Amino acid sequence: MAEPSATAYDDSFRTLLNDCRELIIPVVNEAFGEHYTGREKVIFAPNEQYLSQDGGVLDKRITDSNFVIVSSGGAVKRYHIECETDLDASIVVRIFEYDAQIALQDGMREGYTFTVSFPHSAVIALRYSDKTPDTMRVKVKTPGGETGYDVPIVKVQKYSLEEIFDRRLLFFLPFYIFSHEKQFQEYEDNAAKFKQLTDEYKLIQQKLDELQKAGKITAYTKNALCAAITHVLALIARNYQNVREGVEHIVKGKLIDYEAKDILRKGFNDGLEKGREEGREEGIIASIRSLMETLGFNAQKAMDALKIPLAEQKQFSALINA
Repeated sequence: MAEPSATAYDDSFRTLLNDCRELIIPVVNEAFGEHYTGREKVIFAPNEQYLSQDGGVLDKRITDSNFVIVSSGGAVKRYHIECETDLDASIVVRIFEYDAQIALQDGMREGYTFTVSFPHSAVIALRYSDKTPDTMRVKVKTPGGETGYDVPIVKVQKYSLEEIFDRRLLFFLPFYIFSHEKQFQEYEDNAAKFKQLTDEYKLIQQKLDELQKAGKITAYTKNALCAAITHVLALIARNYQNVREGVEHIVKGKLIDYEAKDILRKGFNDGLEKGREEGREEGIIASIRSLMETLGFNAQKAMDALKIPLAEQKQFSALINA
């Protein structure tokens, strides 16, 4: 088995954001009590933040997400969400550092007045303890008085599979395996318990199939979720062969159930649609990577399958390997 990426959880989080940004809207509804319908526009900003350190040195930090949602009526709200595997109290300091930089970048000056607007921030916790609160608090004392804001903590393991699908929190599916983490050894040793786990993942695949067939998600989105599930699984279950291979077999096996040409066509069409909204180049790169991850294609085979002109293949090959 190839060594799993140590950043698999962060990578899966960011990949889903980039490739299936519509999935973050139900998460925003859950974290902040919003009522977005899913038809809103999601626009991402650069994730790089530069924090000033001693001696004037700028320390580059990468936020997990920094985006705005534009409602059908034109209202705009900015959000900042971090995904944390093992949460500790220090996260509230980093949240404030990131929020302050985001606010500064968006700041507006009118004459001698400078106005900053902090984003709505939340943390997605993949693991948590009984001592983990539901919210954190940032207090800001200024010469003009004290203010502050709450930072919700969304605990993925609190959600049952039924709740994930009922609330359309499909973004959480790759991390659902965390709710089984403490039973991994039991699954390895007990065939009946292991079957309960694999039956649950068969149900996940069945529900995703139904959503895809009903037109509520695309084949592209389904494939991206399945790829993310396998990436997270490779790391969290790296020492549990039965768990890893059993769940992976179900996820990858279901991918094969879709005819290759259907996956290619829908994946490419989705990529082109992304291209119309975000730039053709980004959409095609997302399609190439999706085929590489879900069907095991190399970059050349993926580009040939997508019928990318030979004149453009060198350019996209360089971008994929960058």
